Amino acid sequence: MSRGNQNWLAGAWLFLGTIFSSSAWADTQLNLTEGVTAVSREVYELHMLVLYICTAIGVIVFGAMFWSMIFHRKSKGAKAADFHESTKVEILWTAIPIVILIAMAVPATSTLIDMENNDDSDVTIQITGSQWKWHYKYFDENIEYYSVLSTPREQYENQNGSFNGNGAHKGKNYLLEVDKPLVIPANKKVRFLITSDDVIHSWWVPAFAVKQDANPGFINEAWTNVDKLGIYRGQCAELCGKDHGFMPIVVEVKSPEDYDSWLNEQHQLTAQAADAEQAALSSSMSKEELMQLGEAIYMAHCAACHQPTGLGLPPTFPALKGSAVATQGIIADHISLVLNGKGMMPPFGKQLSLSEIAAVVTYERNSWGNDTGDIVQTSDVKAASEE
Repeated sequence: MSRGNQNWLAGAWLFLGTIFSSSAWADTQLNLTEGVTAVSREVYELHMLVLYICTAIGVIVFGAMFWSMIFHRKSKGAKAADFHESTKVEILWTAIPIVILIAMAVPATSTLIDMENNDDSDVTIQITGSQWKWHYKYFDENIEYYSVLSTPREQYENQNGSFNGNGAHKGKNYLLEVDKPLVIPANKKVRFLITSDDVIHSWWVPAFAVKQDANPGFINEAWTNVDKLGIYRGQCAELCGKDHGFMPIVVEVKSPEDYDSWLNEQHQLTAQAADAEQAALSSSMSKEELMQLGEAIYMAHCAACHQPTGLGLPPTFPALKGSAVATQGIIADHISLVLNGKGMMPPFGKQLSLSEIAAVVTYERNSWGNDTGDIVQTSDVKAASEE
């Protein structure tokens, strides 16, 4: 046997060994996710019903076809029957598909009605998609926050298993982990009001059987009632820009008691943040402190578009290094740009605290060779936000 044939045979055995090994099939999902809600289980059962019907039709049709080809072929002397324009046959092949369609339409209609029924919800949460993060607002609770990808940049900028030779390998929940998950109570009907700040996104959690578009200027509704505690993951399912793949969804389902405790913690954190912000208005941070905090904020929220080097991705995302805004412009205008956004740049006024905005503006005006020497304090951001 030639060396080429030996290599081919070895490769073939390796391929077969891989696809048929138990380890290769251990994590393989060959069917829909059954889910953890009543609706998701209805969807799963509907899928299985239609699959069984289609399988039965396929077996009958192809069985009859192959039986006819084998036992009624011309070589065995079979002669085709002539029943052209047979009324009975035409009625039969019209009636049978109608019955099949009705058998599938009745449960499908029932499931769709259940999926759209938002009545009598216990909790209402507004979900707003932004490039590229999710904003959650709890009605009647004065709680709102952004949920942002927390996978380190070193992992998703990985190339061939390493990043700049440092070997930053992908974590367990690679690109499906966030800094602040959406928290909802178990065994409670949670209503979602879904919209967008910019382009079309889609909020999708497979385990809930919830997938709803987030359209700018419109509010779409969805709901869920999860009966199993745990953490469930999803992602944006609508191509929404260059970082579409970095827009995960994480939902943590807690018991009603733990959910109430979480609400109390959030209220306390909100009050503490307000007190800290008020204290920051009457104090000041050193340039070193501002630069350190500003770098962390910039890398988490700005570097995806403007790049860690500040060079941006012109013309869509302009460079900050040597830019007029960061070196020559009025500081108040720079602050206002970060607060309110412009064009594709989202407003960070709700996402970042006044102190964080002060820090990131200071960082942008003193990094990558900009070196303006400008220092922005929390009180400056407060003044700019009131203009």
